[in-house]
Amino acid sequence: MRAVDIIIKKREKGELSREEIKFFIEGFVSGEVPDYQASAFAMAVLLNGMTARETTDLTLSMAHSGQMLDLSDVVELAVDKHSSGGVGDKTSIAVLPIVAACGLPVGKMSGRGLGFSGGTLDKLESIPGYRVDLTTDEFKQQLKEKGIVLTGQSLELAPADGKLYALRDVTGTVQSIPLIASSIMCKKLAAGAQAILLDVKTGNGAFMETLDEARELAKLMVDIGKLAGREVIALLSDMNQPLGFAVGNSLEVIEAINTLKGEGPNDFREHCLHVCENLLVLGKRAQELSEGRALAEKAIKDGSALEKLRVLVQAQGGDVSFVNDTSKFPRAEHVEVAESPRDGYLAQIRARPVGEAAVTLGAGRAKKSDPVDHAVGFIIHHKVGDKIGKGEPLFTIHANDQAKMAKVREVVLAAHEFSDSPVERLPLFYE
Repeated sequence: MRAVDIIIKKREKGELSREEIKFFIEGFVSGEVPDYQASAFAMAVLLNGMTARETTDLTLSMAHSGQMLDLSDVVELAVDKHSSGGVGDKTSIAVLPIVAACGLPVGKMSGRGLGFSGGTLDKLESIPGYRVDLTTDEFKQQLKEKGIVLTGQSLELAPADGKLYALRDVTGTVQSIPLIASSIMCKKLAAGAQAILLDVKTGNGAFMETLDEARELAKLMVDIGKLAGREVIALLSDMNQPLGFAVGNSLEVIEAINTLKGEGPNDFREHCLHVCENLLVLGKRAQELSEGRALAEKAIKDGSALEKLRVLVQAQGGDVSFVNDTSKFPRAEHVEVAESPRDGYLAQIRARPVGEAAVTLGAGRAKKSDPVDHAVGFIIHHKVGDKIGKGEPLFTIHANDQAKMAKVREVVLAAHEFSDSPVERLPLFYE
């Protein structure tokens, strides 16, 4: 077997066998298949696609390229959730403590920010001391003892994905549905979860901009999970406006903490409860969604969800006093309120330019090596459909650089579009 023959076969729209895919991925990890051949392979897949069977074989080959975690000796049923990324998506920081407080152990390996979408690890690192580099043994022990883990991906898990991902980023092959699906699912399978919930975002602030693309990705990931013997459910959720009000690392952590206290924005709370009820049914802690929702609401109301966040932060070396008193989080030097330029109804708050403006302020990375400023970001005060008067607060900028502040002010203002007549509110979930 030769790597070049496999590339040519996919270039000619052929269907690759399991053996061919396994040979290619093993060769890539060992270094026998060079980067330029892997890049050609990725482009052939982008242009010609893969069947569900091929994508599953690719996923399993990448998952088996490193350590495969077995959590069956640690917990009865391990669940995991994954969001495909968006703006203001701090869901994991609220959802994991809620479901863990309901007695469902949840161990999650998260990622860093990618482009305009924020990363859970970057957000959690705004809590001083919080460790995101747990070893596999520490991951398993904490899951067993505390019932909750939220850390970065172990280097031993799916090394093929790390190598291929770095290439896709610089060869224009990120937007391939089989490659996105296999990248997400290989990490989930390697991390040992038996039941997985996928929160697939769609809209102008998501990687899948149309509902059809999001549906295709979701169906493929569910198929991969089922073919690999896991229970998987996918929710299609809206990302045409930021989720919640806060965009930026410490601002989003504060909003998640407030949500666990029973406060926080209505859309974000509702989004979290919907994810929680599905996770609790998937994890066999509830028979039906309404029972799952009641359990989740109770965990917020009785304070057990907030207490579970304290347990998580303390277990991973973080300063719990920041959870108890959110005024301790770092604050930006310059805080400015931008007012509405006119009367009317909000027709759009385009999420992508808001996310990109947050990166400009320093909340994300333009390059892999860039440091992250945890204090900067935005509070977006309204939602699509809101009626606003001229001069009302529209958004608040938190910045540490006045030149950048002036630059992003215009961008975020332009992301808000107005209508003279009433506008329908956006759904939180599509299906």
